[in-house]
Amino acid sequence: MKTELPQKPRVIVKKGHGGGHHGGAWKVAYADFVTTMMALFIVLWIVGQNSGTREAIAQYFKDPGALPHKTSSSLVLGYSGLLSGQIPTDGSAGSQDARGREERALREAAEHFKETMEQMGLLETLRKQVTIELTRDGLRIELRERDSSPFFRLGSAIVLPEMKPILENLARVVDRLPNHITIEGHTDSRKYSSEDNYSNWELSTDRTNSARRIMEAAGLAPGRIDRLVGHADRLPLIPDDHLNAMNRRITIIVRRQEKA
Repeated sequence: MKTELPQKPRVIVKKGHGGGHHGGAWKVAYADFVTTMMALFIVLWIVGQNSGTREAIAQYFKDPGALPHKTSSSLVLGYSGLLSGQIPTDGSAGSQDARGREERALREAAEHFKETMEQMGLLETLRKQVTIELTRDGLRIELRERDSSPFFRLGSAIVLPEMKPILENLARVVDRLPNHITIEGHTDSRKYSSEDNYSNWELSTDRTNSARRIMEAAGLAPGRIDRLVGHADRLPLIPDDHLNAMNRRITIIVRRQEKA
């Protein structure tokens, strides 16, 4: 009887084309590594900064819209970048901390003023007339007239109803700060025909005094406004048009206490 031998199993080997030297998995891993290293370097850089800078960066990532880029004629804070407007970081650590605290307080006051203006319905109507800016001198709020929307009677220091709530609102906001305040007045180049020697010099100064009286009547402590400056028409906002209504303006500066 013939005995059949068992057949050997066939082994089939399939050749793949992924991985190895010509695969792309290593590129993904390398990209992840580079991204991780970049994040590490950024974190190390932030840790090495002063408290004011770290706070500004943290606030940016919480709400990027709170730090707009570039100063504009709108009712928003003016910055040209993430850390623009920051107080220089030279000096002792204690001085840097004080500057950082003041920086945050000024920014919070600016945001509060903007929010209350919006609640009052004035944000859109006065968008091109009110500017808020953080500068080396401090928090700077400028109120600019337009022919269709003046803040004072023409040629007079009498405040119109449109301007009074702005000054009252601002007084309540800055009253929480210890900083002293400067008010500056500017006029256009219209000449007076009266014979009592009253000129744009007197007018610009009288308008700053009118603004001061309204802010103090709204609750701002007497003495907080310690400087009134009348510039007449010497510093026009629109140099090519000295009669432009935008040249007639009032500037309120909440001055820094901690200067570099």
